[in-house]
Amino acid sequence: MSDDPVASLLSQVAAQDRAAFRDLYATTSSKLFGVLLRMLGERAEAEDALQEVFTRVWLRAARYDAARARGMTWLIAISRNLAIDRLRARPDAGIGDEAVIDALPDLGSGVETRMIAAGEARRVADCFRTLEADKAAAVQGAYLNGLSYADLAVRHNVPVNTMRTWLRRGLLKLKECLEG
Repeated sequence: MSDDPVASLLSQVAAQDRAAFRDLYATTSSKLFGVLLRMLGERAEAEDALQEVFTRVWLRAARYDAARARGMTWLIAISRNLAIDRLRARPDAGIGDEAVIDALPDLGSGVETRMIAAGEARRVADCFRTLEADKAAAVQGAYLNGLSYADLAVRHNVPVNTMRTWLRRGLLKLKECLEG
């Protein structure tokens, strides 16, 4: 995947290249922090989680397979899984408020990075619109808000196995749209 600079950096990090690790952090940390903050809802916890994400990346970069996913997708999955673990460990298991993210200034991004991110966000939003509304809401609930299959099944009044099918098919449709 030569068109994936994050994948290239990950392969260098797998070889314990510290300069590549710094570049990877500079390139991806603001987006990953946004994912963590949105899911966890607390800035201090998101900062701690971000540090833990990059520790995991340093230790596990050799496990990344560019044939299976883009580099940023792999990093977001690590971040999301860590956030879900932290949410499940909470006694009240609350989900973050989207307004918190909207209020944060984006200090780490240049104009070019913001334009690329905006274009990617538009592509994702367009692809989400290809899904049925309830299925799009389920995918968003699972992968952006960290809700479990059981929570989503109750919310959408469907069996858990049906929810799993919705999510699997929804992700496949999103993947096809984004790759097309």
